[in-house]
Amino acid sequence: MLTDLQVMIERQDAEITIEPLPTVQGDASQLRQLFQNLLSNAIEYSGDDPPRVHVGAERDGDRWRLSVRDEGIGLDPAAADRVFQVFQRLHGPDEYDGTGIGLAICRRIVERHGGEIAVDSEPGEGATFAFTLPATVS
Repeated sequence: MLTDLQVMIERQDAEITIEPLPTVQGDASQLRQLFQNLLSNAIEYSGDDPPRVHVGAERDGDRWRLSVRDEGIGLDPAAADRVFQVFQRLHGPDEYDGTGIGLAICRRIVERHGGEIAVDSEPGEGATFAFTLPATVS
């Protein structure tokens, strides 16, 4: 998961901690894209300090709740739904790189896998992007 982001991680001096992650049913390449998008955003929007990102997972009945939490610039809770829409950027291209499609792709991937995604954030307080996925049937 981190291999594809190694250059970005080193360049930004990012610290990423990852709890043990569950095995889930789904398309491996899409789930990889989901984590890459969320982690690269966490690193990109870290503000002036080196990025500190935590990936967590907890079981909730027949679902897993996975999260990517950062200590970055955060976002206005009023924009929480908007960030998942295509080409809806909260910052101008002169402030941060990006196309405005990464989080829209995340939402599509999660929904294709029968889950939901949301963000909990406040400006200056970082953000936690959490999503659910069905647990693997034993």
